[in-house]
Amino acid sequence: MSALLFYFFATLTVASAAAVVVNKNAVNAALCLLVSLVGLAGLFIQLDAGLLAFVLLLVYAGAVVALFLFIVMLLDTKGHTHSFRPLSVVAAALAGLILLFGVYSLSTRVMLSSAAPEGPAPGFKDYANQLFTTYLLPVQIVGFLLLVAMLGVIVISKRFAPVEDAP
Repeated sequence: MSALLFYFFATLTVASAAAVVVNKNAVNAALCLLVSLVGLAGLFIQLDAGLLAFVLLLVYAGAVVALFLFIVMLLDTKGHTHSFRPLSVVAAALAGLILLFGVYSLSTRVMLSSAAPEGPAPGFKDYANQLFTTYLLPVQIVGFLLLVAMLGVIVISKRFAPVEDAP
């Protein structure tokens, strides 16, 4: 059952990530990014990393994707087609070859022996306790900076009506 769930979440993540890249509509691409993040959270759950899955869904899926959708809808972008230039085709082919070489080199290298960690692994409560006590101020500062950045984008993207000179 767990292998089936892994393949489901892995396929969901890879397919929706590919849809983010090839989608011309920015709103649909953002929604595909949301689906990709949900698939990644499912993979984290299978690794017994509940805190990572929760933070991924809360921060990225809940805040960043919502902010991205808000900004895209505010700017009212239109999708347009691109013509492929020879230089971009060569660059894409080179990037694909480098990617294939990296996958091949990772699959053929010798795996390192994994030693068992010393002591019990920290649980969800340990991380949550530190997040809401020790690191509360940095988390609040990051949230405030994201709010300021969002307000800055709104102010920059606002279209002002031209002022007519009075006679």
